[in-house]
Amino acid sequence: MTTKQRAYLKSLAMTMEPIFRTGKNSMTPEFTAAVAEALEARELIKISVLKNCADDPKELAEMLAERTRSQVVQVIGRKIVLYKEGKEKNKKIQLP
Repeated sequence: MTTKQRAYLKSLAMTMEPIFRTGKNSMTPEFTAAVAEALEARELIKISVLKNCADDPKELAEMLAERTRSQVVQVIGRKIVLYKEGKEKNKKIQLP
């Protein structure tokens, strides 16, 4: 992903609300499956890491990206933005 594409995705994510929140249970198989399903449907998602989560948000983002075969767009504070390119016919976001 180029820096221009990353900047474009960041601008799209700014207006989004987090659709997932992870807390003290952190990464469960069910949570990972739900994130993967949301990425298939939306391509770009935002996740909020609650204060009671002991894991580092950057490490959590890397693990999620690896398990869902997506890319980390950014991690700001306790917010994670992930992107997974959709299939050709279902593509919603056109990268520059």
